[in-house]
Amino acid sequence: MSGHSKWHSIKHKKGLADAKRGKIFTIHSKLITIATREGGGDPETNSSLRTAIDNAKTANVPNTNIERAIKRGTGELKDQAEITENMYEGYGPAGIAVYIQTLTDNKNRTVASVKSILTKNGGNMGTAGSVAYLFHKKGLISLVAEPDKHEEIELSAIDAGAEDIKIDENNVEIYTDPKNLHEVKRKLEEADIAVESAEITFIPENEIKIDDETKARKVLKFMDALEEDDDVTNVYSNFDIPEEIIKKLEE
Repeated sequence: MSGHSKWHSIKHKKGLADAKRGKIFTIHSKLITIATREGGGDPETNSSLRTAIDNAKTANVPNTNIERAIKRGTGELKDQAEITENMYEGYGPAGIAVYIQTLTDNKNRTVASVKSILTKNGGNMGTAGSVAYLFHKKGLISLVAEPDKHEEIELSAIDAGAEDIKIDENNVEIYTDPKNLHEVKRKLEEADIAVESAEITFIPENEIKIDDETKARKVLKFMDALEEDDDVTNVYSNFDIPEEIIKKLEE
């Protein structure tokens, strides 16, 4: 594997994942709804729903929101518009590729918004298949642990079936085959390892190194703009900004 998602790591460090609590609640609710619709409303028999609920609880989503999202997925809330998941492909500043995941009840609104953000930030929308082939689908388990626990976690992750492990300070990312995500998560928890989140992600096959500070600033501004859109759930990209430039931009 050529490398994990640089943007995922930056978001984690900057705390962007929790910056807009209202949006985070909405995203988790949508994920629960889709998992329920695809596999039923019983988390005991629907592992995707169980993971979605666990992730929502980690993000402090209220139980009432979770219950409402499940009812929406089972069809009990008839007055709600159907939520669909869509992936969009495009390019941003410095020629980076972006693979954009959205959850929306209005596809036309979402397409127009994503296209506008790309255009305003020097990018453009790509055709279907223009970017997807640059990424590999993987399961990603994230957790936080002190350095003295890293070796134990690595051994447990390998025993559980992990394919790759990345450690950056106290942040640990464990990559799996997408089909094995829930099983690896279960085995880690049985080994008393606290999992922060488990999700499907997309890893770039090759990365574009951005070693120019001006270009790096434009790339991060562009990624922030996409993440701020209410219908955007995740943005995957193939850029690699050196740590020293990231620290300069944070100052």
